[in-house]
Amino acid sequence: MGNQIASLRKLLALNIKKNRGILGLSQAKLAEKANASTHYIAMIELTRKFPTPEMLERIAAALEINANELFLTSSPTRDLKSFQNVVLAEIEEEVDRAIKEAVQRVIARHLVE
Repeated sequence: MGNQIASLRKLLALNIKKNRGILGLSQAKLAEKANASTHYIAMIELTRKFPTPEMLERIAAALEINANELFLTSSPTRDLKSFQNVVLAEIEEEVDRAIKEAVQRVIARHLVE
């Protein structure tokens, strides 16, 4: 049982850090958004403290995820957001390329005239 609790604490700490990093939040900023102290967030991330269910909800809300995602090895919400970011980047590249080609055609046309 002790190993399971330690594993949960590690998973929670890892997911908080990972999701904090995705949002570019410092421990202090996460603490502010979750209405907690920076020290308390640090202790959770160091696996020395384990938050109450209410605090888990506040941390999850601050991280813009569901509380249960703090205990998943893979986050469906984050996976979807990552996929969306990749697709959006590819679309932006294609649009940028198409615009550049169109501008070059217009310039070439005006140079010929």
